[in-house]
Amino acid sequence: MGGNDREDLKDDSHVSADSDVMIRLSHVDKVYRLGEIGYGTLRQDLQSWFAKRRGLPDPNSKIGRERLQSDESFLALNDVSLTVRERECLGVIGGNGAGKSTMLKLISRVTAPTAGEIDLYGRTTSMLEVGAGFHGEMTGRENAYLNGAILGMKKKEIDAVMDQIVDFSEVGEFIDTPVKRYSSGMYVRLAFAVAAHLESEIVVMDEVLAVGDVSFQRKCIQKMLKAAHEENRTILYVSHNMNTVRDLCDRCIVLDQGRIVFDGEVEKAISQYTERLLQNGGAQRDFTSYVRRNPNLTGICSIETISTSDNTARMNGSFEFETTIRATEARSDVSIRLIVSTPTGMIVGMTFSEPFDLDQGRTTLRVKFDVAPLTTGVYACDVVVVEYRNNAETRHDFIGKAVSFIVEENIRYFSRHWASAAWGNVKLAPITATKVGGNVVQKEW
Repeated sequence: MGGNDREDLKDDSHVSADSDVMIRLSHVDKVYRLGEIGYGTLRQDLQSWFAKRRGLPDPNSKIGRERLQSDESFLALNDVSLTVRERECLGVIGGNGAGKSTMLKLISRVTAPTAGEIDLYGRTTSMLEVGAGFHGEMTGRENAYLNGAILGMKKKEIDAVMDQIVDFSEVGEFIDTPVKRYSSGMYVRLAFAVAAHLESEIVVMDEVLAVGDVSFQRKCIQKMLKAAHEENRTILYVSHNMNTVRDLCDRCIVLDQGRIVFDGEVEKAISQYTERLLQNGGAQRDFTSYVRRNPNLTGICSIETISTSDNTARMNGSFEFETTIRATEARSDVSIRLIVSTPTGMIVGMTFSEPFDLDQGRTTLRVKFDVAPLTTGVYACDVVVVEYRNNAETRHDFIGKAVSFIVEENIRYFSRHWASAAWGNVKLAPITATKVGGNVVQKEW
């Protein structure tokens, strides 16, 4: 497939001037309404829609206010223009709320843009989250056939690749088991295998490799590289793991507040992302409208804001920030957990607070932790609100890469700067060197 049957594959009547263009976004905006979704009745929703089409005021809006004021809407994508060509592996990176998942949902036709045009020149398979597009009551095999049918493939075409899907997914003995019984790892293995082996010209992936183990991630990357370079597929890949972006992508864009702020080489894009991660970590961040993607969070205790007065720390020092947590009911034995990682997505370590009680309403906490084990460099923290009771853990809230900081050097080791890239991100305990038959000689550096 690919560029030979472009007129048949295209989703609308506009003809591309470039024969190798697979995806084109032209001045795309996406606005989400905050709060209410509709007025409650079909009649009122239709009235408002017809008024908007005719350029008239919304007859159902409150007096003196237009329904889509700035405080009632959120601009997820702002004037985004992008061209992706055949056989390109495009990485999409950015902080939380930058618009990455929104852009992929628009390209996958899950939702429609508020303004602008999106042209696709090929069939698209999407992996937007674990298990998306799978029916829990159907078996793995039945879901593979269902996804192929949605793409317009015939049964014999799916039959031809079914054995490859089963082998790649490594869930052979469970392929005829309802997928509702699958673990998250089995889900993502099968979902990736289906997307990679069914006939489509465009593959869209959103953080799906984060669930698989390291060996399976490597296997998926090799499969996608082969798909792009030998099967002429176009790949869009969103991830916070910069190592997989490096391995898979030959071009990368950085999104920030709904805009493309960089488009070019992967390493330069990662450098831009790191700088912005650090800049954004030094101010107050509001998470009241942040979309939580983990369905297992209770939401009883939710993070509303995180703020820092200084996002730098010294080696052997500490880093602190303030966070406001809103509890819908009083809770006890609550703890703050921090998962620290590098900008490339490598987890360095985890720490947590002693349990404390939360009253109903808002509580502001000052969080301080020791960075002595860390070497120089930029770090990001996932912030988790958990509760321990009866030897069980309940997750109330989780914000990935919620706060970032930089550790600066204040010591020297053998009169040299600490080479983080070569020596790692963790300082180990000092070595004790003992002369055989002599005394221990230990000096402070």
